Amino acid sequence: SDHMVCIPAGRFLMGNVSGHPAGEEDETPVHEVVITRPFLMSRTEVTQAQYEAVMGNNPSSFTGEDHPVEEISWGAAVAFCNALSILEGYDTCYTNGSEGTICDFTANGYRLPTEAEWEYACRSGTGTDVYTGILTSNECDPLDPALDAAGWYCGNAKETTQPVASKMPNGYGLYDMHGNVWEWCWDRYDAHYYS
Repeated sequence: SDHMVCIPAGRFLMGNVSGHPAGEEDETPVHEVVITRPFLMSRTEVTQAQYEAVMGNNPSSFTGEDHPVEEISWGAAVAFCNALSILEGYDTCYTNGSEGTICDFTANGYRLPTEAEWEYACRSGTGTDVYTGILTSNECDPLDPALDAAGWYCGNAKETTQPVASKMPNGYGLYDMHGNVWEWCWDRYDAHYYS
């Protein structure tokens, strides 16, 4: 559909590629990742209107129908993916088994991106700190021009979420990949995954 973007297969360097001093220890070592097949990704974060239309409720603290939904758990994000898949006539990707939630990556329904897919889509071919350039400030003040162009963060958001797609999109046409709200990925967090 028109709210989805096709992200092509390809290779990229994952992690703190610029060596920015504000980078986290778990963003090293930088390593090449191969995305073996194209995938679809939503142009924007899921809005409160979209979430409420599918799930029947809106758990968000900062309300606005065109603001991203927030205050949802990973499990709620997975449930949303399955519910949206059913609503639109696709196969569900997630099932619950004795080992926890399982993802069928061959299903044609909605799913969360892997961390590698998310970073690849976010970078959209760039090798800079953010897709709009190099960070000049790692604090909220002064306002960082590159981050201000790409997203809402502590320096410009006025301590609330903002309407999706109101900052510059990246090279793939994705919005809010930097800031507004944290986004869920399929992978469980592991600080030592790449060591």
